[in-house]
Amino acid sequence: MLFCVVTVFLFNAAAAFYLPGVAPTDYDIGDAMKVKVEALTSVKTQLPYEYYVLPFCHKGVNLKVQDALNLGEVLRGSRIYETPYNFKMGNDQTCKILCRSVYDAQEQKAFALMIEEDYRVNLLLDNLPVAMALFSQNEDKTTTKMYEVGYPIGHVQEEDGKGGKLKSPQIYLFNHLRFTILYNDYHGSSKRRVVGFEVEPLSIKHTYDNLVDWDECVNQVSEHRCKLNTCTSTQPVTVNNEPLAINTESKKPLEVIWSYDVIFKPSPIRWSTRWDTYLNAADDAQVHWFSILNSFMIVLFLSGIVAMIMINTIKRDFQRYERNDLLEDGQEETGWKLVHGDVFRAPVMAGWLSVLVGTGVQLAVSTVFLVMFACLGFLSPANRGALMQAMLFIFVFMGMFGGYTAARFFRMFKGNRWRSNALWTAMLFPGISFCIFFILNLAIWGQKSSGAVPFGTLFALLLMWLAFFGYRKQPIENPVRTNQIPRQVPEQPFYVSTWCTIIVGGILPFGAVFVEVFYVLSSIWLHQFYYLFGFLLLVLGILFLTCCEVTVVLCYLQLCCEDYHWWWRSFFTSGSCSFYVFLYSIYYAYSKLQMARALAAFLYVCYMFIVGFAFFLITGALGFLASFVFIRTIYSAIKID
Repeated sequence: MLFCVVTVFLFNAAAAFYLPGVAPTDYDIGDAMKVKVEALTSVKTQLPYEYYVLPFCHKGVNLKVQDALNLGEVLRGSRIYETPYNFKMGNDQTCKILCRSVYDAQEQKAFALMIEEDYRVNLLLDNLPVAMALFSQNEDKTTTKMYEVGYPIGHVQEEDGKGGKLKSPQIYLFNHLRFTILYNDYHGSSKRRVVGFEVEPLSIKHTYDNLVDWDECVNQVSEHRCKLNTCTSTQPVTVNNEPLAINTESKKPLEVIWSYDVIFKPSPIRWSTRWDTYLNAADDAQVHWFSILNSFMIVLFLSGIVAMIMINTIKRDFQRYERNDLLEDGQEETGWKLVHGDVFRAPVMAGWLSVLVGTGVQLAVSTVFLVMFACLGFLSPANRGALMQAMLFIFVFMGMFGGYTAARFFRMFKGNRWRSNALWTAMLFPGISFCIFFILNLAIWGQKSSGAVPFGTLFALLLMWLAFFGYRKQPIENPVRTNQIPRQVPEQPFYVSTWCTIIVGGILPFGAVFVEVFYVLSSIWLHQFYYLFGFLLLVLGILFLTCCEVTVVLCYLQLCCEDYHWWWRSFFTSGSCSFYVFLYSIYYAYSKLQMARALAAFLYVCYMFIVGFAFFLITGALGFLASFVFIRTIYSAIKID
């Protein structure tokens, strides 16, 4: 029954639907359609650039005007401009000349560098990103259509076509684009809605006989004087045409004629499901399903076994202590009851512990709310930048949970500098993240990348730290009194030593989530859409459960060995899971990513450090709170004279 409920929930959460309130755009035949362009992106450098950083055709386009962006889009490095492409609904065009450009040696090298680093162009039509259609053959001989978002600026040919390698790789520029626009008739009316935006990039060295007025060709004033030998209205471009090569060693100017085709095709795809093809781009989605559900069932089974063993063990402890109470008063106490007078002794650097726990609670609650909103469809991929913007605002508003938790524990530790505690709780994680982000922003700014955030936006982020809430309540009372003189801790077995428990404590939580970590990293660094937020919510539940359970078990073993220094150790035990996540991210970069620049590797490490630090605070706070509740529960249930 549980399996069925979980499966149905995940299926509904994984469905692609839009942010409530987003309305479709209806087009009549002949209506103009604006084509816009986002930043140039690459999986090799992770540095986005504005589209017009390269000398593409821009006649008639105001390069100083760009679309208004939300905070998330600015932080992602999005810069959206108009393009000179002229589409009209239902009007097919073949061999339409966009412009003619002549590039000098420096401009050719700029194109060649972008092509070698696999930069892709991201055009937008009706809020849909352009994509290259890919087809895969299934086992039942059916064909599945998938999308690869964007199209490359060009390609590098290293083979001669006969299996041998060329002495020097040939670089070809894609100067002809064949667009296919899929539309759906709205309930059989004359209105049409765009449900697909596909492209096929081609490289062709256009030729012509006579010198013509290129402005007339672009504006189609004199079509009979603008005929190309390599492309006509009846003879489209094919892959057999001679490609357009870029020779970086030559100083001769390169003439490039940019052209495109537009084909409109009816499609049965409904407007509400037009993102499905984009979201189903991963060819291992079925493996994703089985791996997550398999991990869920295994962890749930193991957690149930461990919980039953712990409950039976603690019950036997209670029975033994009750029998000892009925004996003579000289009966010596043993086990975890022996340290009842020291178990709630305030740890060293108690103020910092309360700050870390409060920040971890704030991050954990923010993460849960963010994933829940995503599951409900409020963070649709149609709303670019919404995920990052929502993450920032939710983190700020969830400061009330962090402040409340930090204040409660700080008062329990009898701290008196509550203003300092509140300030550090509000600024610890944002401060560290902001400092790293500021340094990275300077480095990216030096590369003239669009990923550099304007300093006005940085100032706005700085002001967001001022939102902090807390509540004044009585300090938490401990169930047992604390002795004035601390008890000496006996020599500990190796398996309950601090480093052993910390190293072991993070392995099981990491093993429960590393599959999903792989997909999240692929979504972030390979520019793929991530939409299985139902899976992510389930994995968060698995992570929280394993962190709490492992920390409680190791804390119980520690108390049984008469070591009452559990405060910091419980935090680091579950928090060590972040260390394995960070190491796995380094392995992922080594095995899956191709860093073409040192700055890209530096950017990756810094961002993953921020993610790992947030992971450390979340898991550490969960383990600490679970141990705190567990210890208060067992010591409240025993009789202390």
